[in-house]
Amino acid sequence: MKNNKSLGQHWLKNRQILDCIADLAYGYSDSLSHQKSQLEASLCLEIGPGLGTLTSSLLRRFKEVIAVEFDERLATNLPKSFPGKNLTVVHQDFLKFDLATIPSPYVVAGNIPYYITSPIISKLLQTTNRPERIVLLIQKEVAERIAAEPGHHTVLSLQTQNYATVMLGPVVPHAEFTPPPEVDSQIIILEPRPEPLISPDIFRLIKQGFSSPRKKLMKNLPASTAELTEIFARIGLDSSVRPANLSLNDWKSLAKNLH
Repeated sequence: MKNNKSLGQHWLKNRQILDCIADLAYGYSDSLSHQKSQLEASLCLEIGPGLGTLTSSLLRRFKEVIAVEFDERLATNLPKSFPGKNLTVVHQDFLKFDLATIPSPYVVAGNIPYYITSPIISKLLQTTNRPERIVLLIQKEVAERIAAEPGHHTVLSLQTQNYATVMLGPVVPHAEFTPPPEVDSQIIILEPRPEPLISPDIFRLIKQGFSSPRKKLMKNLPASTAELTEIFARIGLDSSVRPANLSLNDWKSLAKNLH
């Protein structure tokens, strides 16, 4: 079936990679050694199943798969490929899909369009019905940004790591897709935390701190230089530090001392 370029459709057909995504979603910490971590979910929510290549791998591991597909052609054809399987296909924009309708516990897997990566991750992590694990194939550069450490942080990495632990899986070369995208992809594994590490109030400070990310952090904050110099010294931050250098705990300490 011809892909729809406007929906960012790129078909992945490498069975080894598809099985790796499914293994990681199912709970195998290492899909090669098949050591399973403790997950309770027997249900997988798949985002953008497309032709069903990943769906096939998921159905061999999970008792039930619910697949949300925006493309009406694909949503109509997909159930025909898996007769007798416990597969439910929902024809809907995933960003409008009600996660409250999914019974817990569940996990999420998908080869998702690059252009809506951030909204999808935000939706999954900020819902009250959070999944046990999220395994997505996304643009390699974005995966690296999400997993960034102090010195390379962005609002995206801090926001994601506030709600989940982040691990990077294998890189998938662009040649593995039909048609091939312009860039490589990478598997990313998110394990949502029971509660976020910092509050929305502190996150508002983070966004303000990144208003000019290349500038020294002091230049972006609503306080005098003298006050900020004293606060930075008290919590162990260099006066020349830039927002990308701070961890979530640094931001928490900074917010506490600014009030």
